[in-house]
Amino acid sequence: MPGPLQGKRGVLFLLTSVELVVFLDVSIVNVALPAIGAALGLTVVGLAWVGTAYQVTFGGFQLGAGRATDVLGRRRLFRVGLAVFTLASLLAGVAEWSWLLIAARALQGVGAAILVPAELSLLTAIFVEPAANRRAFGWWSAMGAVGAAGGVVLGGLIVELLSWHWIFLINVPIGVIGLLLSGRMLPADAPISDFRTRLDLPGIITGTSALLLVVYAVTVAAEGDLDALTVLLGMAGLALGATFVRIEMRSPDPLLPFRFFRDPDVTGSTLASVIVGAAHVPAFVFLALYFQEVHRYSALESGLAVLPIAAVNLLVSRTVVPPALAKWGPRVVLTAGMALLAAGLLLLGRLPVDGSFVTDYLPGALIFAAGLPAVFVGSTMPAVKAVAEHETGVISAVVNTAQRIGAGLGVALLAAVAAARTEAADGPYRAALNEGYRLTFLGASGLAALGVLIGLWLVRRSRPAESDAEPASEHTTGSADSART
Repeated sequence: MPGPLQGKRGVLFLLTSVELVVFLDVSIVNVALPAIGAALGLTVVGLAWVGTAYQVTFGGFQLGAGRATDVLGRRRLFRVGLAVFTLASLLAGVAEWSWLLIAARALQGVGAAILVPAELSLLTAIFVEPAANRRAFGWWSAMGAVGAAGGVVLGGLIVELLSWHWIFLINVPIGVIGLLLSGRMLPADAPISDFRTRLDLPGIITGTSALLLVVYAVTVAAEGDLDALTVLLGMAGLALGATFVRIEMRSPDPLLPFRFFRDPDVTGSTLASVIVGAAHVPAFVFLALYFQEVHRYSALESGLAVLPIAAVNLLVSRTVVPPALAKWGPRVVLTAGMALLAAGLLLLGRLPVDGSFVTDYLPGALIFAAGLPAVFVGSTMPAVKAVAEHETGVISAVVNTAQRIGAGLGVALLAAVAAARTEAADGPYRAALNEGYRLTFLGASGLAALGVLIGLWLVRRSRPAESDAEPASEHTTGSADSART
């Protein structure tokens, strides 16, 4: 009997491989920063911008790109995003000047922002049959988490065996192959008509500008460099956001229809995505710091220390998430995943200064890892299934942008907490650092516990007539009414 992915495994591999590369580029650069700084003469501030430039444009351009996906076509925008990302990777890989590298990283972020909504919209449209949809989203969630966990390891290996240039150049053949295959494997788009009106250009300009400024302010705050100018830019972003809201309320075909948020699945998914970003991204940041500063691991060794998280993530995504979605639906899966995150981070918050890798670190890390694919799927599927098929691009952008903003806020908040606790702690410096990092894990656990409450709210708001699981195959994801799983 053919499996649910029969005849579509190649498409799934293409889409999830791109997801992996995009999220690898968030973390892969970190381990190469010393080599980049030495080669290009970058200061600490300049090195920070190698990462910040990518994060700001990745978060800032997604909403406009999501709308463009819905209006101009999924395959077109997927290929445009992949082309931009590949070109930017080439420019970053050959850069011999710091300004070119930072500009290329910003362009990479634009490409990623175009790619992610198009990719999610394609997954929803291609894998319509419920079992195939669950498996596709299971693999998609795994790639995002593996990218976050594996980037440091891969970056360290590339820098040691080749050079820092190759952390970018490795994307080029992947991108070229993806462009060649996508023209053959992905379904063609309908002809474009009346795109100027439907794109809502005033909304795109104000909304994108607002997001760029807000994401910039949040990202800089997360790096501990908040100053008066950054605060002013953040306030300007909020003012532009208010202008965006006024424009959207008067537009006959708005970029972001606010009717979306009358649906608890959309509101809940957006709030849950903020929590997912705020809880899991700081966990990876502070685990790396814990191993490097408390245990004196090298950057590569600290990356290897999180590999068990990636391995368990893949296992759970493949064997647990799809049947759990089939039996209980994404709302319950989200709630369970948040509970696992909260429990795992709570255990990590008890790490002693001379803790054992096996007995002190692994139990919490593996529980945390088991929850990651569940929260990625559970915070995304309710929203993309609650809207019509031609609106999945913009709603995917909303969910992903919420996660990026949550990540920046979570790192900024918990870094401040860690710094304050470390400064107040008595005793040796390593012990003081450990006290600060333990508190960040406890804080992230508290955020995940808040995510449990959001998940329970979503479960309670389920309509009596609908099951949170998907018992029958006649449901499709192309309809807002039939896709509330």
